Amino acid sequence: MRTRPRLNPEPQTLLPEQSRPVERTTDYDYPLPEELVAQFPSATRGNDRLLVLQRATGEIAHHQFAELPDLLHPKDLLVINESRVLKARILGAKTTGGSVELLLVRRLEAGWLTMVQARRGVRPGMRVQLGSGRYGELVSRHDEGLWEVRFQGFSSDDAVPDEAGVVPLPPYIRRSAQSIDDTRYQTVFAREPGSVAAPTAGLHFTPEIFERLAARGIEVASITLHVGPGTFRPVRTELLRDHRIDPELFSITEAAARAIRAATDEARRVVAVGTTVTRALETAARSQCGFAQQTSWTDLFIHPPFRFHVVRALLTNFHLPRSSLIALVATFAGREPVLAAYAEAVKEHYRFYSYGDAMLIV
Repeated sequence: MRTRPRLNPEPQTLLPEQSRPVERTTDYDYPLPEELVAQFPSATRGNDRLLVLQRATGEIAHHQFAELPDLLHPKDLLVINESRVLKARILGAKTTGGSVELLLVRRLEAGWLTMVQARRGVRPGMRVQLGSGRYGELVSRHDEGLWEVRFQGFSSDDAVPDEAGVVPLPPYIRRSAQSIDDTRYQTVFAREPGSVAAPTAGLHFTPEIFERLAARGIEVASITLHVGPGTFRPVRTELLRDHRIDPELFSITEAAARAIRAATDEARRVVAVGTTVTRALETAARSQCGFAQQTSWTDLFIHPPFRFHVVRALLTNFHLPRSSLIALVATFAGREPVLAAYAEAVKEHYRFYSYGDAMLIV
């Protein structure tokens, strides 16, 4: 008899300090040849490989992503993140001529919360020239080195990314953004603008795959989590548990909440498309209201000995070594099976990271 997942559970109880497993960041390292880091998307969306890992046995199988509908169970609930990537990277210059790079993080009441990179120090009142009578002025410094920046010369503050920005490709893609990235670094179901990085597990989906999922009786629910710059932030602490994740905004609609409640009540599998969906669902499960319509913030860092209350299968890309993302995946499926799967992916020349291939853990 299957145990029905609990809705609105109490916060998990951690092990006593003396018996809590020591999980070092270096435990999540692995060798990766640089040539396996995908620099461009596949020629055709969805034409990617899919490694399938069985949690119970550690068994590994190799498939194509287009086979996903046949690898899931009828009546599974697939949960996707419909956040849309902003053209958040803006290149400018100081009035003295030095180059400045802005990364728009979040819209404020006036202006934007922004990550500012410059060779020399920046200060309140400094203007970043953006050409054609446009500039951004640094108003005040916030936590984590972020700045409130107010822009002038644009049709509106909301229009700043589209009028001045480019797609903010992650640093391991060692090229400038191109026109192909405007569509391919965006899921086909992206709706709500707000992310500075794509929820990459969703990049593989096509309308045809969704049609086949529906024909097989697999339900799809949409939530939103806006990915912040913390997704690129490396884990620098010796122990995983000392790392902190920047808060990110997520929303669950009433329709999505109702679908998730029904799936858990009926002991159907909830399949998270990506680590962003996983963190949002597991955060909601631990909230006071449980699975109800909500908009909130999450800084949930999933690492051992975390216990999953909602997610029963995970679709994800291959992640950087020593990152919070690979820690989440390894917590879900076990560190040794995940590292073995990564070693197999390297051996079989899978493509890694944002534009790479996918992994299904069931």
